[in-house]
Amino acid sequence: MNQDKITALGDELYQALCQREAIAPLTERESEITLEDAYYISKHMVDRRVAAGESIVGKKIGVTSKAVQNMLGVHQPDFGYLTDKMVFADGDEMPISEQLIQPRAEGEIAFVLKKDLMGPGVTNADVLAATEFVLPCFEIVDSRIQDWKIKIQDTVADNASCGLLVLGGQAIDPRKVDLAVAGMVVEKNGEIISTGAGAAALGSPVNCVTWLANTLGQFGIPLKAGELILSGSLVPLEPVVAGDYMRVDIGGIGSASVRFS
Repeated sequence: MNQDKITALGDELYQALCQREAIAPLTERESEITLEDAYYISKHMVDRRVAAGESIVGKKIGVTSKAVQNMLGVHQPDFGYLTDKMVFADGDEMPISEQLIQPRAEGEIAFVLKKDLMGPGVTNADVLAATEFVLPCFEIVDSRIQDWKIKIQDTVADNASCGLLVLGGQAIDPRKVDLAVAGMVVEKNGEIISTGAGAAALGSPVNCVTWLANTLGQFGIPLKAGELILSGSLVPLEPVVAGDYMRVDIGGIGSASVRFS
């Protein structure tokens, strides 16, 4: 795919984000689009956000659990960039009706780094040594693609379906909890809707961060000290609307909650 087409599609996704209007799947219009093309489209879209005043604060791994892969029909992980505009604090009201198109909430574990990680060759031990703390997190994903009709190239081009996120208040040393067996309980409007465990995300959230460091390392992109890294959902995606309230509890780590408006 030539640079003009990559730029045009990145601009189209950026406008969809700004105008809250979903567009037809890229894979239905560009049959030859490759995964590499999709990442270049995503980079242009994110560059537009940065040019408009947002700052990159971290990265996310998406589509890591079987539950999410089966739900979306996408069967390999992807990654995207997080900006400061996406981040909300525990208990905040999140204006999804003003900012998102077709939001879905997922519970996960967030990592905050104290050292750079640069693949290839990064191990799980390297990830744990480089992590300052982990936090409970809700990521509210959103798709600029109509009706979530996505293939891997669509979600990658759309910055891994990044929307908004909320971080819990507890900062926990990841070496003091077995993240692979950490249990998760998700509540919506006071009722338990799903449960999961760390192993749902590629066997462990640590595996996810290791995958991300090594994948980005192939492109010369580091995970940087101070960055926030979202490691992927441990439970199925849950559609949300204004008025909903959600809470996630993760064994040994803590909780996060959010009310949608």
